[in-house]
Amino acid sequence: MSRLAVGPISLLRALRPLPIPSRFGRPASAAVALHSSARSAQHNTMSATDDQLLCTDPATVANPLGEGKYIKTAGCIIIGDEVLNGKTKDTNSNFFAQFCFDLGIELKRIEVIADDEEEIVEAARRMTQHYDFVVTSGGIGPTHDDITYSSLATAFNLPLSHDPETLRRMWALATPSRKEELSKATPAQKEARDRMALFPTAQGGHSGDGNGGARSEVIFVAEDKWVPVVRLGGKLCVFPGIPSLFQQLLIGLTPYLPLPPAASKPFRHLIYTTKPESVIAPYLTELQARVKKEGIRIGSYPYLYQGVHVSLIGHDIERVKELGQEVCKEVDGKVAAEGRLGAEKETAKI
Repeated sequence: MSRLAVGPISLLRALRPLPIPSRFGRPASAAVALHSSARSAQHNTMSATDDQLLCTDPATVANPLGEGKYIKTAGCIIIGDEVLNGKTKDTNSNFFAQFCFDLGIELKRIEVIADDEEEIVEAARRMTQHYDFVVTSGGIGPTHDDITYSSLATAFNLPLSHDPETLRRMWALATPSRKEELSKATPAQKEARDRMALFPTAQGGHSGDGNGGARSEVIFVAEDKWVPVVRLGGKLCVFPGIPSLFQQLLIGLTPYLPLPPAASKPFRHLIYTTKPESVIAPYLTELQARVKKEGIRIGSYPYLYQGVHVSLIGHDIERVKELGQEVCKEVDGKVAAEGRLGAEKETAKI
């Protein structure tokens, strides 16, 4: 698929890993070896005292896919009428796509749907049936049209209940002026605020889904935010629509995900040529047909009046490099970057 960009160097910058803070990051192999525990145990290990607000301990969170399994595929559901009518520009799906790419996860589908219960239920059930890791974005605020949690409760056949730890953190992280406002809130205002802590909850707070995962989990990934990531069915993670929050919580969730081992990530060879895409298109079409059975993907990324990047991605490193030499010769190009996904290194100045 072709994509336009402002300059050839922008793609090389995009290839660099996302800035995942070290306090959240860890080797992917460690993510697979998480230990199981009940959600009540998570709350017990989160804070030494009632005044402390710590992240959920990753060691208390079970691998939702089952022991020894890791995430291979992902899906993204953007929820909101405001996105569909053009009032809000979606950037979360793009950030999620980069996140998956850097971690070697194949993002299979992105959908934008309305604030409609039937659509949310259908999309959630379908995507969790087909993909290992699904995120939703939007629809978890205090207003009448924020129906994501209630719709997902229907999708997973779970009751709704207020999460005490989320309510506690709401209050603990409120500013003095905000606490004064909350103390004077009407019953209706308090109910609206508390709706943001009304989550789909398995009986007893935590139960298995028959595949090693938990039916419902509340995971606190940022000490300075009261908003948790709610994970349902071991696969679907609920995020807010605010981009800054979405990004912080997604990066913070990294230690709680069974990520692919580094050795399993595909290898990428990026070749730059000044030839027009229309000139090299017939050769690339023939090449893709020839190597499709080998699981190697060929892509081209044109830059207006500045040439084209040709991308080769596959698991057989030597084969990808061999094909890279062929491509360089055929398109009169040079290798611009290479390496495993998310860890590519520039090899030539362009």
